[in-house]
This record gives sequence, C-alpha cells and structure tokens, in this order.
Amino acid sequence: MVVSTILDDAQIDRLFHALADATRRDIVRRTVEGELSVTALAEGYPISFAAVQKHVAVLERVGLVTKSRHGRELRVRSELQSVERARHALDELAEAWQGRVQRMSDLLDTPTDTTTGE
Repeated sequence: MVVSTILDDAQIDRLFHALADATRRDIVRRTVEGELSVTALAEGYPISFAAVQKHVAVLERVGLVTKSRHGRELRVRSELQSVERARHALDELAEAWQGRVQRMSDLLDTPTDTTTGE
C-alpha cells in the first residue's frame, strides 16, 4: 500500500524505523530547536559518543538530520522538510483510518428491517 505521494513504501519504512528509537526521536527534537554539535548531543545521553554518532548516521541516511563541519566540530541540525514528509505520511494514515471508522459508524447507524432480515 502506498501511503504517501511524496515517499514510497521503502522510504516510509526507513523513516519510521529511524523514528522508532527514543534516542533518535530525541535527537530530532533537540536539533529542531537549533543546531547542536555531536559532542553536545552525546552529553545528554547515558550512552557512548560512538553510539550517538551511529544514531545520527541513521537519521542522516533517511534525511531527518544533516551534519556540517564547523572547524573541528560536527554539527547536526534537523531537516524540517523530512520531518514534514513524516508528518504528511502520518496524516495520510490517519485520514485512511478515519474514513474506515466513519464507514463502520455509518453501517452501525443504518437501521435494519427485522422482519425481512435486511
């Protein structure tokens, strides 16, 4: 099932796989507020610097963040267009489910003729 006209199924799978991890979601949330160095990001988690780098790499592969070098420092920032694509994919899923719920509600609200079984 193609959920979004912007992303194909494989891209949506990779996107939501990246967002399935709480640390990665937090990295996206923190970098939406402003660009942070990988070192500053790592200070906020009880995991190694290398583990934070791996999380950032996963997010970068799906386009949720980008890295840029400023001197000796690697800085990470969220890519709002990718966040918007994720939101759009979720909105389309929500619309599909709301349509299904409405159709079920309509069926339940339809009176049936108990004499003929219809």
